[in-house]
Amino acid sequence: MNVLIIGGGGREHALAWKIAQSPLVKRLYCAPGNPGIAAHATCAPVTATDIPGLLALAKVHAIDLTVVGPEDPLAHGLVDQFEAAGFTAFGPSAKAAQLEASKAFAKHIMAKYGIPTAEYAEFSNAEEAVAYVKRKGAPIVVKADGLAAGKGVTVASDVDAAIAAIRAAMVDHAFGQAGRRVVIEERLVGEEASILAFTDGKTVVPMPPSQDHKAVFDNDEGPNTGGMGAYAPAPVVSEALLEEIVETVLKPCVQGMANEGIAYRGVLYAGLMITESGPKVIEFNCRFGDPETQVVLPLLQSDLVPVLAACCDGTLDQVALDWAPCACASVVMTSKGYPGPYSKGKPIEGIGAAEKEGVSVFHAGTKKTEGTLVTHGGRVLNVTATDATLPAALQKAYAGVENITFEGAHFRRDIGRKALERLGMEGSADR
Repeated sequence: MNVLIIGGGGREHALAWKIAQSPLVKRLYCAPGNPGIAAHATCAPVTATDIPGLLALAKVHAIDLTVVGPEDPLAHGLVDQFEAAGFTAFGPSAKAAQLEASKAFAKHIMAKYGIPTAEYAEFSNAEEAVAYVKRKGAPIVVKADGLAAGKGVTVASDVDAAIAAIRAAMVDHAFGQAGRRVVIEERLVGEEASILAFTDGKTVVPMPPSQDHKAVFDNDEGPNTGGMGAYAPAPVVSEALLEEIVETVLKPCVQGMANEGIAYRGVLYAGLMITESGPKVIEFNCRFGDPETQVVLPLLQSDLVPVLAACCDGTLDQVALDWAPCACASVVMTSKGYPGPYSKGKPIEGIGAAEKEGVSVFHAGTKKTEGTLVTHGGRVLNVTATDATLPAALQKAYAGVENITFEGAHFRRDIGRKALERLGMEGSADR
């Protein structure tokens, strides 16, 4: 079959790397892709939000399966438009993608169907939101309602910080239309985990639990980013707890959406806080996580393509997934200044030296300029390694990072530390 991947970051590189391994794939395309993806697929210069351009591409190349990476095209109805044109596309419809595109919508679904989450209130008036925060006190969490590329959430330790976050979103329009409304939540205490699951709207099949690292600096300090690294499986989620999450979070969400007349197909991502009183949902995402995908897919021993197809045609209950009994870790290398303003065009060296056995470097923000690989995004590379144990995988990933250089390169040196502490190996993640 001919397959088209939509997107151009590290998640899409991981998808291309995995999908290219399938014997079912005749030709693989990616739009817009990146220099790393170009090693596995033919890249086309069509942006992920140019739905008419992507449809034209699908027609020219007789695409049998389209796999959508980012959330924006899903929220704008790419799957709906592709299906209306007779193409099979992996991902939720625009209505289903509201689970990520609107924090308020997601909260309504959770409240209605008894899915455990934080106490919350929503506001479209800034002064009312400020008054609520003053009444509730801090710590408290302020979230832009719409899509903000993972940067619309402020965990405020004091009231002034919360008020500043409200004004940034609703008055200064720091997140554009996404901040017209805010959701304000109690701050949950515990350890975070990400659970991604395949679903065809009926059957739910979880992937190994993973843990992302959002803050830009070590010790979870500094502003939130799109993700500075991840690992899987995350020991904070035991097998029993994963079963509980499937039964109390994932299945009720998929069934609840169905009850609302919305079939949810694709990947359902639950960002969770594992609290003393059990797992609670921080957020839902409507697609493969980034960088969680980069550490989950290397553990999948099965062919990914039949799984994606089964989610689209409603036969997921007939597909068996085989996961490797090992660990995977990924360290994100970013441009200096990210998640704020950053420079581009810095030459990158050492990827070949980094990619030894068990290590893959997924390109997140790179570009070829006159034959030279250069930085082109905030998150530049995902240095990813698999091994029998998490400490070994982390050691491999950090050894890979040390081989790669570009001006201003930044990375966290404590990816996986919480897992190592849980496993009784404190300090092993520090680099």
